[in-house]
Amino acid sequence: MATVAFHTLGCKVNSYESEGMLELFKKRGYQSVDWKEKADVYVINTCTVTNTGDAKSRQMIRRAKKENPDAIIAVVGCYAQVASGEVAGIEGVDIVIGTKHREKIVDYIEDYKANHKQIVDVSDVMKLKQFEKLNITSFENRTRAFMKIQDGCNNFCTYCIIPYARGGVRSRAPEDVLRQAQELVNQGFVEIVLTGIHTAGYGMDLENYSFSDLLRDLSTKVEGLKRIRISSIEMSQVTPEIINLIATSPVIVDHLHIPIQSGTDETLRRMARHYTTAEFEENLNKLKAALPTLSVTTDVIVGFPGETEEDFEHTYNWIKKCHFNQLHVFPYSMRSGTPAAKMANQVPGDVKKDRVKRLMALSDELKHDFALSQVGRTLEVLFEEEKDGYKIGHASNYLRVKVKDDAIKLNHLYDIKITACDGVDLLGEK
Repeated sequence: MATVAFHTLGCKVNSYESEGMLELFKKRGYQSVDWKEKADVYVINTCTVTNTGDAKSRQMIRRAKKENPDAIIAVVGCYAQVASGEVAGIEGVDIVIGTKHREKIVDYIEDYKANHKQIVDVSDVMKLKQFEKLNITSFENRTRAFMKIQDGCNNFCTYCIIPYARGGVRSRAPEDVLRQAQELVNQGFVEIVLTGIHTAGYGMDLENYSFSDLLRDLSTKVEGLKRIRISSIEMSQVTPEIINLIATSPVIVDHLHIPIQSGTDETLRRMARHYTTAEFEENLNKLKAALPTLSVTTDVIVGFPGETEEDFEHTYNWIKKCHFNQLHVFPYSMRSGTPAAKMANQVPGDVKKDRVKRLMALSDELKHDFALSQVGRTLEVLFEEEKDGYKIGHASNYLRVKVKDDAIKLNHLYDIKITACDGVDLLGEK
C-alpha cells in the first residue's frame, strides 16, 4: 500500500484543507503515515503570511527529500500560489498546486508516477468566483471538527498578503454546509468550528443569505449538533442578529474571537483596518451588556512600522481597560509584496520581542482574572484528552477545565461545577 505524509503550516483553514486532501488519498488506497516516517508521497501545505513562513516551507521540502530521495513531493497552498516559479525551482519538487484544484492532487500524483514530468497548476486567484469543495467526514486525532465555509478576503490590510494568495470572498453553498455539518455530527463530532479566511464574511457574495442565516440554519436544522463555534469575526460583523442568535441558541457558544490588531488609531489607519478604537470599544461594551457571560479574545500585532513606545503603551492600557479575556500576540513580520513592507520606521526586532513579552504577560493576567470569575459557576465542558490523571476539555467560553473523574468519557459534554482556578486553567467536579 502506498503511503502519504502531510506537513501543514499556518492556519486552521490549511489544517482543514490538508484533512480534505488526506481523505482523497485514503479513498484511492493510500495509507497515512507520520511526517517523520519514510513515505512514498510527501505533501507540504504551505503558509505565506510571513517571509518566515516561506522559509519554513522550503525547509520542510528539503527535509522530505532527505528522508526519502525517491518520494514524490507535492507543494500546495499559499506559498505555492504567490511564488509558484520559486517553488517549482526547488530541487525535489514534483508537483506545485496553488489555492485551487487541490481536489486534483491524487490524479496529479498518479500522472507524475506515469510520466515523471513536473506538474504546476496555479490559477489567477483574483478571477476565482466559486468556492472549491473539499469535503471531510472525519478528522484524525480530533474531538472537534473544523468546517471551512468560505475562502478569500476583500480587506487588503496593508500587512497582509493573503488576498493575493486566496483571492476575494467566496462562500460555500448553504446546502453543502448543512449537509457536511450533518455528516460530521453523524460521525460523532460534538462541536463544529466554523472557519475560513474571513469566516464571518460568509454570504457577502450570495443573494439574500447571510452569515446569520447560516448560523440560524445550523442551529435548527442539523440534528444532534451540540456546539457551534465561530473561529473569528470582525467587530463590524457582530450585528444585532448575531448577538441575538448567540443569546438564544442553545448550540452557539459564548465565545467570540474578534481581532483588534492595535489599540492606537494612527496605527490602525496605517494598517487599513477601517475602524477606530472608540468605535470598537463602543461595540464591545454593547456586546458584553447583551451577553454578560461572553468571553472575548483578540489578536494583536506589535511593532508595526511607525509604532512608537507611546503607541504601544496606549495599546497596552486600552487592551487592559477593555479587559479582553486572552490575547494572541504577534510581532509584526515584514512580508514582501505588501504596502507595510515599504513603510518607513520599521521597528527593531529586540523592541518587538520586548513588546510581545509584555503583552503576553498582560494576556496571562487577563486570562487568570477571567478564570477566577468562573469559580462557583457551572460550565458545559467538552472533554478531549486525558493527562496526568485529569480529564481535560474546554468550556463553551474556551477556558480549559481539568477534572479527576474516571467516569467522564472523552468526546462527551458534561456540566461541571468549577471549584478552583489553577493558573489559567479551571478545576471542577461533575
